[in-house]
Amino acid sequence: MSDPLTEVVRLLQPQAVFANPISGKGDWAVRYSEYGKPSFCIMLEGSCLLAVDGHEPFTLSAGDFVLLAATPPFTISSFGPAPCIHLDPKTMTEGAEERRYGEQRGAPDMRSLGGAFLFDNADPQLLISLLPGVVHVQNSMRLAQLVRMVGEEYMDQKPGSEFMLSRLIGMMLVEAMRSVTTGSAPPGLLRGLGDERLAPALKKMHAQVGHAWTVAELAQAAALSRSAFFDRFTRTVGVAPMEYLLSWRTEIAKDLLRRERLSVSEVAERVGYGSTSTFSVAFSRHVGQSPSRYAASGSGPG
Repeated sequence: MSDPLTEVVRLLQPQAVFANPISGKGDWAVRYSEYGKPSFCIMLEGSCLLAVDGHEPFTLSAGDFVLLAATPPFTISSFGPAPCIHLDPKTMTEGAEERRYGEQRGAPDMRSLGGAFLFDNADPQLLISLLPGVVHVQNSMRLAQLVRMVGEEYMDQKPGSEFMLSRLIGMMLVEAMRSVTTGSAPPGLLRGLGDERLAPALKKMHAQVGHAWTVAELAQAAALSRSAFFDRFTRTVGVAPMEYLLSWRTEIAKDLLRRERLSVSEVAERVGYGSTSTFSVAFSRHVGQSPSRYAASGSGPG
């Protein structure tokens, strides 16, 4: 049976578009302006304070992983007061040279790796729509192991590091998404996967995206009455079952058109439409342009 989280990561194909080692000693503070796209922070050593606009400040400790889905303005700092340095993440470039804040000499109190995701032409809104504004994963032995490996790969820059980092970042993304299936996610796929009744139905939809699903069939998979399933799905996932299926079929279709270079008729058949014209109308309504134009442009709007 298809795993929905694997499918999401496969569609996004995450890579670390840039990452910078950051260290601090003594009292220091750095204020980043809005970035607007998914970014992450990996704590390698020590601890610091993270204050994301619109959220309560919290402590980051070694082994922690933070994912900011849309990256609003935020401040990262020591625990003591300090003058704030202002930076624009959109003008920062990748580099293995460590950015040092506070006291310039001596062993740092904290070391971290901060970066942003590149999703291989995919629309990052797919990820942003799945996650809460701030994902903070802590006390995870599995994640701590990944954090250590990312730090080693990034600092050593051995042959094959780019490939290794892209895979490790993808694994961290899955761990982050797993961590929010327990109820902290906004209405959507992740919250649905955290619901023991809805999860089997969602997995069936993803496993056979081209099947002519009915609400009755999905309700049976969830062991719920048709009306109870419809209400629970709509409340938990945020849209009605058939609307969700349409949305996911569109994401699959976008991938097939862009990456697989299939014809419009082949894609229509693959994602469960009886005719090319019906598929084209549904795709155009959802994406804002026809399948053929989307395929020719190489990516969607934005």
